[in-house]
Amino acid sequence: MAKPVISVEHLSKQYDLGVISSGTLSRDLTRWWARVRGKQDPYSRIGQRDTFEAIGESILALDDVSFKVNQGEALGIIGRNGAGKSTLLKILSRVTAPSSGLVKVKGRIGSLLEVGTGFHPELTGRENVYLNGSILGMRKDEVSKKFDEIVDFSGVEKFIDTPVKRYSSGMYVRLAFAVAAHLDPEILIVDEVLAVGDAAFQKKCLGKMGDVAGEGRTVLFVSHNMSSIQSLCERVILMKNGQLEEDGESDEVINHYLKSTASQEEVDCNKFDTNHFKIEQVQTYNKDGKKVEFLHSGEPFTYVIDFSSDGKILTDEINFEIRCYEAFRNTLLFFHSMKYGQFSTPSKILPKSGKASISLEGLPLKPGSYRFDVIVKEDTNIIGERLNGNIIEFYEPLNNRININISHYPVLMLVEGTWGIEEK
Repeated sequence: MAKPVISVEHLSKQYDLGVISSGTLSRDLTRWWARVRGKQDPYSRIGQRDTFEAIGESILALDDVSFKVNQGEALGIIGRNGAGKSTLLKILSRVTAPSSGLVKVKGRIGSLLEVGTGFHPELTGRENVYLNGSILGMRKDEVSKKFDEIVDFSGVEKFIDTPVKRYSSGMYVRLAFAVAAHLDPEILIVDEVLAVGDAAFQKKCLGKMGDVAGEGRTVLFVSHNMSSIQSLCERVILMKNGQLEEDGESDEVINHYLKSTASQEEVDCNKFDTNHFKIEQVQTYNKDGKKVEFLHSGEPFTYVIDFSSDGKILTDEINFEIRCYEAFRNTLLFFHSMKYGQFSTPSKILPKSGKASISLEGLPLKPGSYRFDVIVKEDTNIIGERLNGNIIEFYEPLNNRININISHYPVLMLVEGTWGIEEK
């Protein structure tokens, strides 16, 4: 039975707002003199709240968070910006201290929280590799055994003897991740910093984190890319307003998060002439005509848009566009009624109450949650939008003949289907 290597008990972190230090004595004195005279902070940015006004206020970045992580587990941590994810990782990595609560960690921690973490800018890449090894408690000969592997993984061998202050952000992250993953930490903590790297390197990093977890070591991974979380982590915790809102299987927690995000980001889908055209609702039906929220990859389905209009819109001037997004980020598929599948309808006028639909033989999407947005145009003018479109969960294909080959990086595909309009 796996034993916990991380135990978080009633963890809280409070930050006091206002100016503590600007970093130099002269700036601090200038600010102090301005405050004594009742003047505005001279170093406040344009449009930013005066920092003096915030003195005495505080925010609770983490609020009574408790959970455990077992050895060999890959745990995903998700949530909106400001939910407390990065603060949690900084406490676990001992970068900052908690205001209250208890954290127990068993084993060495390798962490990559932000570009530059743990590197000295004046030292070369080679020197920083050995510096990080010593911080982890490793001997020089232990680091030397891993050195060639680290440099090869990072791809910065030409610049390994160059001071890292001259590295690009991508080079910085490449070497920093290679060091964190290869110096045998019992616990690997990675924040969203991997987004700085290119697509190929991100995929390489995910593979390495999977290998680390497979070797019995523990991985904590924060990301806004739900596909990356799903591919690596079987368990996910959802953070919201500094609290742990949900803890469970990755598919279940991610699906709940995506749906809650959609409801929080509701956009007025009829901000144009609502008397002219209005989207009432959008729904998905399987091949048996049953309304569903999930499909198998490659399974035929029909996407239906219920609408109302003033009965004056010509069908040959109307255009329904549907865009499919993965994890609220990348556009993958594009359905276009005007050019990629004309409506099969005898009427030349859009009905006052009707529904437009597209029937598809199936989409080769890999398992995950996808958002479908609708944009309706009359000629070139947008007359309706549903930008917080419904979420459809795709499962594994029913047979092995479907080749799921779409990556989680931006790929735009134009998809043809059978379009139709009918009166309700």
